[in-house]
Amino acid sequence: MPSKIQMTLTVNSPAFDNGGVIPSKYTCDGENVSPSIAWEGVPEGTRSLIIIMEDHDIPMPWLRLFTWVHWIVYNIPPDIGSLAEALPPTETLESGARYRRAGYGGPAPLSGTHRYNFKVYAVDTMLDLEPKKATKKRVLKAIQGHILAESELIGCYRRQR
Repeated sequence: MPSKIQMTLTVNSPAFDNGGVIPSKYTCDGENVSPSIAWEGVPEGTRSLIIIMEDHDIPMPWLRLFTWVHWIVYNIPPDIGSLAEALPPTETLESGARYRRAGYGGPAPLSGTHRYNFKVYAVDTMLDLEPKKATKKRVLKAIQGHILAESELIGCYRRQR
């Protein structure tokens, strides 16, 4: 088991800068397709990568205890370097990576500007989870003690009404 998390991993997207605005193409107001996500500095010993995209800016008080999870992709081969834009809505991708739910669910804030966190984990294991059971809680529990590195990309979106 890894003793500490390495900070070599970086994540970015050609679609938007870290902290920048997510173009509407990647939201419910546009084509609602996944943006390309790329990474560098994958540590030695990484067997797979995981991406969890979530919205921490839920406006309803009773929902603030939770984050809204938009996208989970796991068992991503570490040597491919990126996920392409507009991935197909299938449970398993050609690379062998798997979705929590078939496909991507882009930003759809009810009001205001929301921050969407694309967190990428490099882990020394493959997850033995069926897609419908690969909730954020189960994924995080499965990778506990296996995280070699993690990084985050943040994009913002506000609906134009």
